[in-house]
Amino acid sequence: MTVREIFLDQDRNCAEALLLWADEKYGLGVAPEDVKLVSGFGGGLGCGENCGALLGALAALSKALVRERAHATTGFGAACAGLVDRFRADLGTIECTELKEKYRRPDVRCLYVVERAAAILDEYMQALEENP
Repeated sequence: MTVREIFLDQDRNCAEALLLWADEKYGLGVAPEDVKLVSGFGGGLGCGENCGALLGALAALSKALVRERAHATTGFGAACAGLVDRFRADLGTIECTELKEKYRRPDVRCLYVVERAAAILDEYMQALEENP
């Protein structure tokens, strides 16, 4: 499924949609408790200080790094910071309220942000594979 289908058709919040899409795409082994954990980061009235889509992407990146480099912490913080930097460069901020004001639409909510976050995560994961 596309991240759009997960976000809209199943009425997932932004954080859940990113994590579930990445799980399907990268085989991350996301457990129900992972989804429950990130579900608090996004969606409607429960939006947080930082963008839920970004936090879902970071959760997916974390799962990928742990899976591929079991217990390796070297470079972990830099990898997460790099994803945040790319997100900010693309969308202008990581603040939920600012992103909602700029991109949220009544019919599709924060779909644009979710799709951009998915693309940024995808590009970043490919870059990490090429330059571990």
